[in-house]
This record gives sequence, structure tokens and C-alpha cells, in this order.
Amino acid sequence: MTSRPTDRAGRRQWAGLAVLALPTLLISMDVTVLYLAVPQLSADLGPSSTELLWIMDVYGFLIAGALVPMGVAGDLFGRRRLLLLGAVLFGVASVLAAYADSATTLIAARALLGIAGATLMPSTLSLVRVMFPDPAQRGVAVAVVMTSFSVGTTIGPLLGGLLLEFFWWGSVFLMGVPVMLLLLVLGPLLLPEYRDPAGGRVDPLSAGLSVAAMIGVVYAVKEAAAHGPNGTALLVGSLGLVLGTLFVRRQLTLAHPLLDLSLLRNRVINTSLLTYLLGMFAMGGTQVFIALYLQEVLGLSPLLAGVWMVPASLGTVAGSLMAPVLARRWRPATVITGGMVLASAGFVLLALTGVDDLPTLIAGYLLVALGLSPMITLCTDLVISTAPSRRAGAASALSESGGELGVALGVAVLGSLGTAVYRARIDGELPEGLPAKATESVRDTLGGAGRIAADLPGDLADALLTAARGALTLGLNLTSATAAAVALATAVWAGVRLRHVPSTPTTAPGPAEGDGKSDGKDGGKGETSDTALADRD
Repeated sequence: MTSRPTDRAGRRQWAGLAVLALPTLLISMDVTVLYLAVPQLSADLGPSSTELLWIMDVYGFLIAGALVPMGVAGDLFGRRRLLLLGAVLFGVASVLAAYADSATTLIAARALLGIAGATLMPSTLSLVRVMFPDPAQRGVAVAVVMTSFSVGTTIGPLLGGLLLEFFWWGSVFLMGVPVMLLLLVLGPLLLPEYRDPAGGRVDPLSAGLSVAAMIGVVYAVKEAAAHGPNGTALLVGSLGLVLGTLFVRRQLTLAHPLLDLSLLRNRVINTSLLTYLLGMFAMGGTQVFIALYLQEVLGLSPLLAGVWMVPASLGTVAGSLMAPVLARRWRPATVITGGMVLASAGFVLLALTGVDDLPTLIAGYLLVALGLSPMITLCTDLVISTAPSRRAGAASALSESGGELGVALGVAVLGSLGTAVYRARIDGELPEGLPAKATESVRDTLGGAGRIAADLPGDLADALLTAARGALTLGLNLTSATAAAVALATAVWAGVRLRHVPSTPTTAPGPAEGDGKSDGKDGGKGETSDTALADRD
């Protein structure tokens, strides 16, 4: 069905879209620069391997756990208001992370960044749902937002690498401060406010259960993957499952539940969410090893490592922008399945990468980026467009929860798998005569071999680096092989489940004359009425 001209967004909405791209740009920059900063912060703060994994993934765990409560909070109290509040909190947390003087402090700052990120992300996509009611325009708008992630991954390594060349590792976090200040200035001028006039309230107990259950289950998975099944993993995991069960049961009894379970019963929504989660699971587990390979195996500086990450970032930009075009020609199932198969081929190349094999690494990383980016854009659009607009905040939160949880689980599970492979390999290849303290450090920290080798005699240092480089490469290989299997299985499953979803209606994506329908001052009351939440199968 073609939308009426009055339903189409105007110039103000397209200008507002540029503002909405700022928080997504920042979040992706924050993740990619952290990967590059791992060697320096490891040398400065001396985190254990467990602490290092928490530094990497506590952000994703908390953002995934808090997204649903924050999405509902935006629907009830105002999506623009929550977005601006998140900008302030993110800026403060960025400064705290930049000047952290211990691994524990950095973990705490990253946790606060996760909570702040949870206020930004659902507000961004839910405002897109309100500002762009036309399906074709909304597809382009979602692609722009998703592309901003890619732009962040492109400029993040470059800016981060440049900062790491001349300043301390904490400087990479300060990049977020001016971005948040710009959002605070432009947001009130260009973004409409929207809240659900029929909404209830945020249930604090449900919010606490949601976060605690998410952290408990993911911590148990990470602990079991890193150290094998043990009492701690079993206890924490069981507690997380119990809390998750209590959360679901409570939602079924509340008049205004924190999580509308009817959204998850929709076939299009639940398939898109799981596809998104599995795709990001595969990607999240390999990104850490790619960054480490570039610096620890090939010996590149942070800046050069960032430069070699640019081709994959540009591939993500291209794939995101092509997604709405492809979706007008072919059904989403076809585009998503084709992209995931392409990504699986890229993971296979990463699995075949040798110790000194930059071309294979870059080619594989590029194919992964080109394949996953259309899936991310289309799955996100399917979720927020299938849900009724009054529940756009909750639907957006579910979508982002899937992506963030996928990355966090990928880092935890696949990252821990790669770490276990690294330890098993290096235990058998460490040179004789290595001091006991150096042996423990090299085995415990993925990025520690170069630092330890700098204080050793030439022959011993060369033998140590050779062993560590081989172990890291093997970790990358086996992690990528696992990711390839996950991507291929997801491609088949999504293709079957989404095969009846039609292609996007073909209407021009450009702005309508004038400012469009909403002036941003009516709290969303002038918005078109919700359509029924129906299964689009």
C-alpha cells in the first residue's frame, strides 16, 4: 500500500535524522577504539584475562539488560527527553573511563556507559518510527541510522589509532564528549517529543529482574566457556534463569508490563530478533581477535591497525545503504539469507588466515561486513515497522537488545573459546628458560607477550613471540570457523521463517514539500493511528 503524501517526512524530519545518527555514531566508535586500546591499557592497568573480558563485555551486558526498561521509559516519559538524559550520562561516564586508574574502575565506568547507552539507542529508533511513517522513507531512515554505526567503526579506529599514537589509552574515550555536547544542542531544536499517552508506568521490580537475569545468565556462559563448568557458573546461571522466569511471569500479571510479550509472539519480530542476535554473536566473537592479530601478530601500530580496519567498515556502509534498495527488488528473506551466506564465506577466509597473511584477513573481514550489514538493517526495520507505533520504544529496545546481547555473548563465548585455544597452544610451545612470572603473564593475557618479550634476550624474545603469534592466530582461526557455522545455519533458518514477508513498497525516499506532518510539539498526538499487530507471515 502506498502512503499518502501527507504521511511522508519533510525537511525537518530529515535534518532530525542527522541528529539521531550522532548517538549511534558514538556508540560504535566507543566499541572499536576499545579494541585497539587493549594492548596499551593491558600494559598500564595489568588486568587479568578475566578482567580484560569484563572490560570488553560489561558494556554490552548492561546495555542489553537495561534496553527494555529504558525503551519503555522513553515511551512513557518522552523519547527525546530520555535521549538527552542519556547524552549527559554518556559524557560523564566517558570522562570517568578515560581517567580510570585500575581495571576495577574501568569496568565500573564501562558499566555506567552501558546504562547510558541503553537510554540512547531505543529512543533513536523509536523516534525514527514516529518521524517516518512512510515505509520506503522509513527503510532509508533505518539504513542511515545503521550506516552511522558503520561510519563510527570507520572513523573510530582512525581517530582512536591517531590518539593512541600520541596520547594515553584513555584519550579514546574522550571522543564521545564533543559528540554528546552537539546532540544536547541540536536535539531540542530538531527532534519531536513523543510519549505514549495511554502508557502505564515503569515497574522497578521488573526492571531489576530484567537486568539481573541478563547479567546472571551471560556471566555463567562466560565463566563456563573460560574455565569449564564449575560450581560458580552453575549457581549464577541457575539464579539468572530463575530471575528470568520470575520476570516473564510478572509481565503476564501486570496491567502495563515492562515487556509486551505479544511482540515476541509475532513471527516476523521473533525471527528478526534472533537472526540479528546470532549474526552479531558471530561478529562479536571475532572482532577482538582481528584487532589483536593486526597488532600482536603483524606488529602494526594502533594507527596502522585502524587503517586496515577501514575496508571492512566501508563494506558495512555500502551494505547498509544498499539494504533498502535490495529490499524493493527482493523479499527480505532473500536479502538476509544471501547476506548471511556471504558473511559465512568471509568467516571461512578468517579461519584460513595464516600467521603472516594480511590479505586473507582483510578479504575475509570485508566479506563478513558486506554480508552482515543488510541483515542488520532489514531485521531492525522489520521489528520496528511490524510493532504498533505506540510500542516503538519497546520494539526498538528489543531490537537493540538482540544486537548488543549478541555481541556480548560473542565476546564472552567465542572470545573465551579463543582464549582457551590460545592457552592450550602456548602451553606447549613456550621456550625453555622463560621466567615463571613471564610464563604466567603470557599465558594469562592475550596481549602480554610483546610486553614481556621487550625485557628478554633476543633469541628468547623471538621464540616467545613466535609461540604467541601462532597461538593467537589459531584462536582467530577456530573462533572464525565457529562463527561461519553459526552464520550459515542462521541464513537457512531466517530464509525459511521470513519467506512470506513481502518486499518494501516502492515510493520515493525523498522529503515531501514543507516540514512534514509533525511539528514536534504535540507529544505525538497528531501521529497516524496504530495498525493492528498482525503476523506478516
